[in-house]
Amino acid sequence: MSWLTEYVRPKIRGLLKREVPDNLWTNCESCEQMILTKDLRKALNVCPHCGHHMRASVAERLEWTFDNGEYTRIELPKVAVDPLSFRDRKRYTDRLKDERAKSHLDESMVVAHGQIGGHNAVVAVMAFEFIAGTMGAALGEAFIAAARLAILQQAPLVVFTASGGARMQEGMISLMQMPRTTVAVDMLRDAGLPYIVVMTNPTTGGVSASFAMLGDIQIAEPNALIGFAGQRVIEDTVREKLPEGFQRAEYLLDHGMLDMVVKRSDLHETLARLIGQLNYRHITPHAAA
Repeated sequence: MSWLTEYVRPKIRGLLKREVPDNLWTNCESCEQMILTKDLRKALNVCPHCGHHMRASVAERLEWTFDNGEYTRIELPKVAVDPLSFRDRKRYTDRLKDERAKSHLDESMVVAHGQIGGHNAVVAVMAFEFIAGTMGAALGEAFIAAARLAILQQAPLVVFTASGGARMQEGMISLMQMPRTTVAVDMLRDAGLPYIVVMTNPTTGGVSASFAMLGDIQIAEPNALIGFAGQRVIEDTVREKLPEGFQRAEYLLDHGMLDMVVKRSDLHETLARLIGQLNYRHITPHAAA
């Protein structure tokens, strides 16, 4: 009996109670269907059941955007840490430290360059995984660095937006990034370079009110939430019931705020085609004159 109880029974239990990894399945946040994580990754984080576009990390965006997933990231300018000595539930410096450890990113924007459809391009990606993609001084410097790199390389700038808005821990400094990024967009236009914006879910607050809405071509992923303030805040202010889905990509497309809504699986090809059309024969404003 000791052989049966001490050896055979544990072996049988081990077969019956085989451990399943926690990350084997993913729940769709829209239709709540279970999806094999490996299948979801192959589908570019798009639900195969309902077509919902789930959030993507910075690394995934860069891999999907550049030809063969090959690109070079640039080092971004350093900014003053915690200029206001801000503290809410925790010190801002501690919050930054925790976010950097969790996301493996230094800030809420990453800039890289490579090729899209065989054309040189600079790509800036906002990281929603870093304090909800909020815009502070570091993001402003990163955006300006991206614009300057595009001008240096005479290449188009493509920006993927995903943001909850301004970063409250930096107060007025955060709000000042709105005009600073707008000036950077003007630098691109003065150089005659294409500026393409891809708005993903969500693009809100000061980001939507500045560089996100200034693209030469405005693209959005399906059903992306795009707006400045939340629907409830707007309804309380204007005292009117707003149309359902009025801040979603499809509504904005129908009302002229976007040029196109593109599925993630078609985005690389679309960007390659647009860059080829806009940048095939680059002519500076001075040469055109």
